[in-house]
Amino acid sequence: MSIPPFHLAIPVTQLEEARIFYRDIIGCQEGRSSDHWVDFDFYGHQLVIHLKEIDNSLPISNPVDGKAVPVPHFGVVLPWNDFQALSSKIKEAGIAFIIEPYTRFEGEPGEQATMFFNDPSGNALEFKSFRDIKMLFAK
Repeated sequence: MSIPPFHLAIPVTQLEEARIFYRDIIGCQEGRSSDHWVDFDFYGHQLVIHLKEIDNSLPISNPVDGKAVPVPHFGVVLPWNDFQALSSKIKEAGIAFIIEPYTRFEGEPGEQATMFFNDPSGNALEFKSFRDIKMLFAK
């Protein structure tokens, strides 16, 4: 069974700054746009950034594997080498991590590499990777 692409729309406070972040740092191809929104190919899925005033003054998190995971967040599961390459690119760009890249649930079902960081508007992103993708939903 193939998985259909998802569509996700998120608010951003500075359209051009977010455009540069998703296009030039994350590496998403830009699609349609207007002066209030931009479509991106987010690893085969449609991500739309919409210009909007947002208030990130009250961060919320849940504890996972001893870390404070930001809520809400979104991202994708990448192949192992792509995860490592993106991790290096984020570090080189000087972007601060919410949670530095590390291996979560080490030695357990669902073992995964993960990292969290914010886009320029404060939207939390998580990228993760499994050495064995069959472990994605392992209990």
